Amino acid sequence: MIPNLISEAVALAAPSWRPILLRGLQDMAIADPQYLPSLVDGSFLPTQGRLFAAFAQPMESVRYVLVGEGPYPREDSATGVCFMDGAVDQLWSEQGLSKRVNRATSLRNFMKMLMVAEGLLAVESTKGDMIAAVSAKARASGSGFIQTLPDLQNNLTRQGFLLLNAALVFRPEVAPAKDAKAWRPLLLAVLEALLARGHLPTPTLVLWGKIALWLEDLALVAEFPKAIAEHPYNLSFIGHTGMQQLFAPMRLLHLK
Repeated sequence: MIPNLISEAVALAAPSWRPILLRGLQDMAIADPQYLPSLVDGSFLPTQGRLFAAFAQPMESVRYVLVGEGPYPREDSATGVCFMDGAVDQLWSEQGLSKRVNRATSLRNFMKMLMVAEGLLAVESTKGDMIAAVSAKARASGSGFIQTLPDLQNNLTRQGFLLLNAALVFRPEVAPAKDAKAWRPLLLAVLEALLARGHLPTPTLVLWGKIALWLEDLALVAEFPKAIAEHPYNLSFIGHTGMQQLFAPMRLLHLK
């Protein structure tokens, strides 16, 4: 049985995803009948029915599946969309990145990686005056730069990103890897559906961090092109050349 709180959250997903998500939830219930009931008996993030908010991107539009670790561990930050911190609005400040962005470590390092990828920063100079100079350029009238986190999310959506987490929930008393294991049947259903889209190209899997890398244990993952990096909460992510090459042509820091 799928608890009502969980099945009702599917309504936030695009219609093309709803039967796939319900099938994945049924597979989860078969694999571990106690998991979903125990989830709704306690508390978890994200709240406000946003469990499947990432699936607002229609299945036919998906060109990339970005898999992170899990939701931010703060209610106002956990949106159901990978590394999109709901507490963040403005991206820039006079000092560089805004305080809210700097608090969201993964988002901060992703922004810095984008600046390096677009040639706005040198990889060895991603702090202090150098980033403040980029911010001044971005905040100037008519700059053409994105200004808010929703701008960044919109750009990613236009590029065809499905922004997922390996664990769709965060619970402070449960290790993210344990929750991620419980959600594997649902993610497997998602990947199977993406492979079965007929004439549409197979999307690229963008895997961030050790928990996301469990996907490589699945046989069907060999059929996907992949781009792999450490999780963005690691400073080394900023200098990851593979991520720079992937994202540079997208010019995500610029308004479309």
